[in-house]
Amino acid sequence: MRRRAALLALALAAPLAACATAEAGPPTLLWYINPDSGGQARIAAQCTQESDGAYRLQTALLPRDSPSQREQLVRRLAAGDGSIDLMSIDPPFIPEFANADFLAPVPDDVAQAVTQDVAEGAVAGASFDDELVTVPFWANTQLLWYRRSVAEAAGLDMSQPVTWDQVVEAAASQDVTVAVQGVRAESLTVWVNALVESAGGHILENPEEQDPQEVVPSLDSDAGRVAAQIMADLAAAGVGGAQLSNANEDINASMFEGSSAGFMVNWPFVWPRAQAAVEGGSLEQSALDDIGWAMYPQAVAGEQARPPYGGINLGVGAFSDHVDLAFEAAQCIADPQKQAEYFLSDGNPPASLTAFDDPEVQDTFPMADVIRESLQNAAPRPQTPFYNEVSSSVQRTWHPPGAASPETSPRRADQLIADVLQGRALL
Repeated sequence: MRRRAALLALALAAPLAACATAEAGPPTLLWYINPDSGGQARIAAQCTQESDGAYRLQTALLPRDSPSQREQLVRRLAAGDGSIDLMSIDPPFIPEFANADFLAPVPDDVAQAVTQDVAEGAVAGASFDDELVTVPFWANTQLLWYRRSVAEAAGLDMSQPVTWDQVVEAAASQDVTVAVQGVRAESLTVWVNALVESAGGHILENPEEQDPQEVVPSLDSDAGRVAAQIMADLAAAGVGGAQLSNANEDINASMFEGSSAGFMVNWPFVWPRAQAAVEGGSLEQSALDDIGWAMYPQAVAGEQARPPYGGINLGVGAFSDHVDLAFEAAQCIADPQKQAEYFLSDGNPPASLTAFDDPEVQDTFPMADVIRESLQNAAPRPQTPFYNEVSSSVQRTWHPPGAASPETSPRRADQLIADVLQGRALL
């Protein structure tokens, strides 16, 4: 009888022992990532190895477009999903996540470490209500790309800051295009925000206001009218190309590789894309050699341009069972050397200013110093918990670019933003 009892006890203990052994291993941290070329998964493997057994970092893929990424994360976080340890977040959605208490507070020592020698635009984009709420990972900005031969023929000195008016005039004189993102999508809001910020204004007066009834739109201003005039003048000059109202970043990149290319505002991905086109035989080496780059155009002559800011920041889920380890992993991911390697492998610029000094980065991206300078001056889009409503309102009232008007577009945008936020209109 005692023998049977002992065997039964062993039988019951065996699965418990196996379970205990499994649980004794390092915890697995789940990092939800946006699609890339494999760089984030590689970093996850590196950080797992460098943790010396403290954790295993595993990636989970989010949808390709940022609104769908936001939707998936919001639904899971609203349900208190504790499996979300880390997430790669598009900066415009950070205020919404922070306002909803979806993000674990960033410890002071972590905040100090991850903002050391980081671009001002990236720190601003990682913050909400004057507090760092995410970890800057990689940052992005738009440059003014141009054909050297066109600028020279137009007599435009690209060693000095240039204005939108000068760029449009130069393109018209040479019968070439100025590629901009005019499609009714998030990229249009990016353009509008950069124009308004460069003219000294903002889309919202108080973006951090948490009561939608109290949010004050401020496009109906001198800065808003300057922005609308620039857009209207570009369209009226006929330099935006036949697809202006449908043009996105990829269409613009294709335009800029064509025979009518003159100028373009776009993200740095266009450089490795053009190099790949040369390697693939669809673009002549002479065309690549003709590409130049400069800071984003000024909206007002003599006033510093405020280029677009984008990228990805790292948020730690508020419901994670491993918050401390998640912040440890976030610091590993955001290590400047890893940011430099990620720039080289996936083409996404670092938030770290020192990462731009990497010799291989300087060699691979000859415009690296201009990107770094641009990030220092870049302006995030409105950091509001109601960003979706604000951005959609801007897109509706400023599209198509050919219909933009300083007399109507800023005023109509302000009215629609207010009506939507106060429940008087639906999008």
